[in-house]
Amino acid sequence: MDIAAEASPAHAPKRPPLHLEDVEYPTKVNHGDTALALFADGGDLQSVEPTELKRLVRKIDWHILPFLSVCYAFYYIDKTTLSYAAIFGIKEDLGLSGEEYSWLSSVFYFGFLVWALPTNFLLQRFPVGKYLGINIFLWGLFLMLQATAKNFTQLTVLRVISGAAEACSDPAFMLITSMWYTRRQQPIRIGLWYTANGAGIALGGLLGYGIGQIRGALPSWKYEFLIIGALCAAWGIVIMIFLSDSPVTARILSSREKKLAVERLRDNQTGVENKTLKPSQVLEAFLDWKVWVFLLLGLSGNIPNGGISNFGTLIIQGFGFSTLVTALMQIPYGVFISIMILISVYVNDCLPPNNRCVVAVLFLLPNLAGAFGLCFIPETNKVGRLICYYLTGSYNASFVLILSILTANIAGHTKKVVTNAMIFLGVCAGNIAGPFFYKSDQAPGYSLGIWSMIVSNFIEIALIAFLRVALAWENRRREALQRGNRPDFDRDQTAFSDLTDKQNLNFRYVY
Repeated sequence: MDIAAEASPAHAPKRPPLHLEDVEYPTKVNHGDTALALFADGGDLQSVEPTELKRLVRKIDWHILPFLSVCYAFYYIDKTTLSYAAIFGIKEDLGLSGEEYSWLSSVFYFGFLVWALPTNFLLQRFPVGKYLGINIFLWGLFLMLQATAKNFTQLTVLRVISGAAEACSDPAFMLITSMWYTRRQQPIRIGLWYTANGAGIALGGLLGYGIGQIRGALPSWKYEFLIIGALCAAWGIVIMIFLSDSPVTARILSSREKKLAVERLRDNQTGVENKTLKPSQVLEAFLDWKVWVFLLLGLSGNIPNGGISNFGTLIIQGFGFSTLVTALMQIPYGVFISIMILISVYVNDCLPPNNRCVVAVLFLLPNLAGAFGLCFIPETNKVGRLICYYLTGSYNASFVLILSILTANIAGHTKKVVTNAMIFLGVCAGNIAGPFFYKSDQAPGYSLGIWSMIVSNFIEIALIAFLRVALAWENRRREALQRGNRPDFDRDQTAFSDLTDKQNLNFRYVY
């Protein structure tokens, strides 16, 4: 399948006239979407050939996906620096107890948690690319400063600030994906940049091994923070300079390409961008059951992540490997995660529409199998336990599908940023709680931690099943309401009106 484009009619349909009072200038709109400004001259796109659309989407792919993918790789490497610092001696050098190490794993997400809602509102207010780049630079800077910590308290403060700097990253990636791609294309694109999660684990293993070879004036764990922090900060500067903020203002696109990039999103019924914070959409988000389901999915999906990302190296080291070999053994784990994500989005794309929930559940099953294996396979069977550990990486593929369900099913720009914040509040809570299930006196088996993963997975499966049933029911209800009363122009008028999914009866949910 060619993922660069979808079928496009040779002639774009006539659109209703745009009322110029709705438009001020290209990045500000009174009530509707910023995309309206592109059509303020009343010009329509004519004779749009499928080959032209494919070229445009490929151009967008090459512009957007490398930035997000590299950033996401650093994002995960950053999260695992403490895990590698643990095997390089930070616990001994700073006199950290097992409980203090667990707290250091969690306090990062307290900063994330506190700043999640404010940073999402700032994402709406400021240019997305510039704001994302600044935050990436800051998280790299604060990661470097962690090398200067002298005790538990100093390291705690720096990790809280680092968490706040990273709070915008995942929501920004989701917002960017929804601004540039159709709902059909979003799962594959989310899968492609999220695959860098696995690449980050593998690259983190290589960097960890290389840093472990350094014999300098500083302990190895300090080089871990300094080198990875410097790389993150440099990439933040690159993003600030080169990543476009939206298809409406992208300098890499011609005037016609901007219109075509926006026109292909019309059927999404979710718009592109609106810089006006709308309190009514904030209230609707907090009263919408879907938003709370996404929060619970973020929580249940990341209790396992919170434990594995911080204790994974310690679990592997418990199999009897040396410190440097432990770092290298993370590489197959990262490769497996990447493969599972790519397979999941490919399978989803090959199936008929509205099977995302089914695929999400399907890719939780290897994770459950691996977790049960870690519980019951004897510790003497190191190869079998290592394979089971690797299988736990499949939950990442399910979370990619969950993110694509969110981006496809929430409309209204303010409501989108609130919902993005809410799922990552759940992600934060899960990552905060996860490490505390891994008790030092249970090392290296961590039986309670593994059982927390199993229970979380079953809760996640139940939530996904509920989401599928409820969204399908709502679509049937809307079809019944609109049967025989759907003028042709309705969908065109609502596409860029910045209506929420509840306000817009033309909106259909994807599940």
